Amino acid sequence: MMAEQGHRQGERAWDPLVRLTHWTIALAIVLNGFLVDGDALTHIWIGYTAAGLLALRLLWGLIGPENARFSSFPISLSAASRHIAGLTRGEHKEHRSHNPLGALMVYALWAMLLLVSVTGVMLESEPFPEHEGEYSQHDEDDDEDQGAEIIEELHEVSANLLLLLAALHVGGVVLESRLSGRNLVRPMIFGDKS
Repeated sequence: MMAEQGHRQGERAWDPLVRLTHWTIALAIVLNGFLVDGDALTHIWIGYTAAGLLALRLLWGLIGPENARFSSFPISLSAASRHIAGLTRGEHKEHRSHNPLGALMVYALWAMLLLVSVTGVMLESEPFPEHEGEYSQHDEDDDEDQGAEIIEELHEVSANLLLLLAALHVGGVVLESRLSGRNLVRPMIFGDKS
């Protein structure tokens, strides 16, 4: 079998930590998005697990192997546009890590997961502690209720946007797999490039 554009057969595309964080976060998104009640303690612990794994993956983007590092998949709108244009013309360029469009999706998913996590933690703590002094107790309660409602709404909207981005991600992987003639899921399961 011929190796693809400079990649040796059996070369690692994704190390075990990248694959573990990817699939565990994906499972957490599915569980909390579709199966677990939002008020359940399980929902909270799944959210904490996803947030912890996101933190680990972000750290790995700084200290991990080359393909896992942020420098191997920088954000570039112009490169993403060229990538889309090339795919529509039937051209495919091999990338050592994420392609430019995939890189944009990765950062969008991480940013949305971070927002979901932060707002979720805020909902489970006291983000608006009681004020002493100039406000009456009634005003404090109203401010807390209003603040909590805003955080809850932001959590729900960002969670729905995360689900939408995840669906677009899956669709993009399927589409690019078809257009490029390469199975993009296999390397994320087994780690090998070819």
